[in-house]
Amino acid sequence: MVQRLLGTLTAPIRGLHQAAYLLAGLTLASQALALLRDRIFAGAFGAGETLDLYYAAFKIPDLVFALVASLVSAYVIIPRIAGDREHQARELLSHAASFLLIGGGVICAILAIVMPDLLFAVFPKFVDSPHAEEFVALARLLLIQPILLGLSGILASVTQVRRRFLLFALSPILYNIGIIMGALFLYPSMGLAGIGVGVIFGSIAHLLMNVPVVVGAGLFPKFVIPSPRLLYSVVKDSIPRSLALSMGAVTMLALTVLAAYTGAGGISILAFAGNLAAVPLSLIGASYATAAFPVLAKEMNDGHKEAFAATLTAAARHLIFWSAILAVLTIVLRAHIVRIVLGTGAFNWDDTRLTAAVLGILALALVAQGVVLLAARAFYAANRSWMPFLIQVAGLVVTLAGAGGALWLAHTYPFARDFMEALMRVEGVPGSDILFIALGAAVGQLVMGIAALLSLRVVAPGVASSLARPILEGTSAAIVGGAVAYGALALMGNIAPLSTLLLVLAQGLAAGIVGVVAAAGVLFLLENKEFRDICASLSRIALPKTPIYGPALNDRTDS
Repeated sequence: MVQRLLGTLTAPIRGLHQAAYLLAGLTLASQALALLRDRIFAGAFGAGETLDLYYAAFKIPDLVFALVASLVSAYVIIPRIAGDREHQARELLSHAASFLLIGGGVICAILAIVMPDLLFAVFPKFVDSPHAEEFVALARLLLIQPILLGLSGILASVTQVRRRFLLFALSPILYNIGIIMGALFLYPSMGLAGIGVGVIFGSIAHLLMNVPVVVGAGLFPKFVIPSPRLLYSVVKDSIPRSLALSMGAVTMLALTVLAAYTGAGGISILAFAGNLAAVPLSLIGASYATAAFPVLAKEMNDGHKEAFAATLTAAARHLIFWSAILAVLTIVLRAHIVRIVLGTGAFNWDDTRLTAAVLGILALALVAQGVVLLAARAFYAANRSWMPFLIQVAGLVVTLAGAGGALWLAHTYPFARDFMEALMRVEGVPGSDILFIALGAAVGQLVMGIAALLSLRVVAPGVASSLARPILEGTSAAIVGGAVAYGALALMGNIAPLSTLLLVLAQGLAAGIVGVVAAAGVLFLLENKEFRDICASLSRIALPKTPIYGPALNDRTDS
């Protein structure tokens, strides 16, 4: 029984769509745990200073991960080990892991020493907080996370090349379980540091999930003195991605600093809404991007440019039309989503209304975010690593300019604030400045999505133009589905008042199903190619003629 279970967990998965759907399914489980984590936080603390400190404590460790751990990340290692022999791949993995342990360890140790001064320079609003010492202790503890997740990413390069996507997708599930355990069992006795310990336990579990595949492939790294000669090309190619990630981390850090000035709870509301918006992004954008990347890397390595363009086009078409439908449904059902996931305990009605409004704004950029994720994988596979960095720089500039400009407009012209509050239905709710920060973030993501789409011609000419029809059809289906879902909400709201969580869940679920059916009907009438492909893939999963999980391939064919 145990051997059969291990065989299932470590078996490779073949097709692009089957891999994407499996990743989406397990990502849904991971996101469900993440939402349970957020519900626990919301119920215990509400949107207030305690959670603001928790989310703010992550920002410097996140920046460390972007600048250090990403220098030897899977996205640069995968194309190299995809065609390497076993001893060459193991040597590269050993030197990459040792580099991360030594270099990252030294940097994190230095940051731990200067953390109090650094934190309060970035977040001066928290200097006088009664939880200031816990804030510093948590931020120091979280510096361990970039090292653990960086090592996990190195090992995950083997997991992805071997197409063991089941193990790869289980890692974040265990990560979230660790955080939940920390919140439930360690926070009462240890305070914020207890949640940090849970984060570390979750990171260790994230790392260990990749070990069986790496050991089975004979590629488990050993500690060595890093070779500058061997790592030079890896680090050189990683620098653009590291800078791209750092731009994203800097953007989030800047938005968090701005959110701190909107009042207590501003950071928490932005984080809660961002986490909710990340669910459809992870289900669609991240799943397709992750499933496509090893295929794109191999096709580019083999010189199959037409196959590369075909894989990229197929992934982009499905990603766009699914994301468009989910984005519109998220906007329509945003209040129901927030009430179901977070509406408990200390999370009051004002918190709910503001979070729902921010979620609706962030959902506007869902399609763009998915395109950015997929385009980045295509650029890395094609060794055009500077393109994602340039796109992120544009996003950073536009985001900060948009957020700053929107805040200036709201404070200079009260009618602008009144219009935004009325549009998002948060009239009279304190802290509405957070809406303008979210607006800047959404505009930045939209600009990045357009730039990524236009830039694809560098690696795959003609791909961007081929996406015009799926964008149009997906958007049309999404609008119809959203309108039908909204009508269903209005009808059901007149029949039964939303007095209990069960009624909120039932109404939101019913409206969502009706909206999806309406969107599917539009796609059917339009004879949408992606809709037909999905129906065919789902029928193969439901009634497979051949096993989905095939036998493990040998080193040559599997790579």
